[in-house]
Amino acid sequence: MSEDLRASDEDRHRVVDALQRHTEAGRLTLGEFTERVDSAYAARTLAELSAVTRDLPAEPVTTPAAPDTGRRDLLVIFAIAAAALVLLLVFMGLTR
Repeated sequence: MSEDLRASDEDRHRVVDALQRHTEAGRLTLGEFTERVDSAYAARTLAELSAVTRDLPAEPVTTPAAPDTGRRDLLVIFAIAAAALVLLLVFMGLTR
């Protein structure tokens, strides 16, 4: 992709999000963050936009998170509770 291409609003938002993450990691001060955000929103081309983050390390590529295991955990807890209830009912039946 040529850096002479015009930057889109989505391109600018992506850079601002990256700047926020770099600020949270301590790589930028709040003043630097503000200056770079202003530059990002004023950038007209991808070259101007990439200059805003040129001196920052590339962000690691994140892999999708593992599927949520909350439902499975809930089923395991329910199964344990049901088994405990059955054992309690059997115990109560035997002791009468």
